[in-house]
Amino acid sequence: MRVQVDSTRCQGHTLCAMIAPETFELDDVDGHAHPVVENVPATQRQTVLDAAKSCPEQAITVMVEQSTTRRGVHGQRPER
Repeated sequence: MRVQVDSTRCQGHTLCAMIAPETFELDDVDGHAHPVVENVPATQRQTVLDAAKSCPEQAITVMVEQSTTRRGVHGQRPER
């Protein structure tokens, strides 16, 4: 899972940094949030999703990588 903050939308409400301080921090100059790391560990996934939902400006984008499985032919195991 990856996360980004749109600096043009962020207004520095600090909710994301309060909910997920290991993922978001606030800039000392303008107070806007930015991710500490772009690739979020699985252990922090739900916390980051909660932080993104809490953003009044909806400035946080969360990208979830999906794995795909191909269907196998009858009688064969699917490829991964």
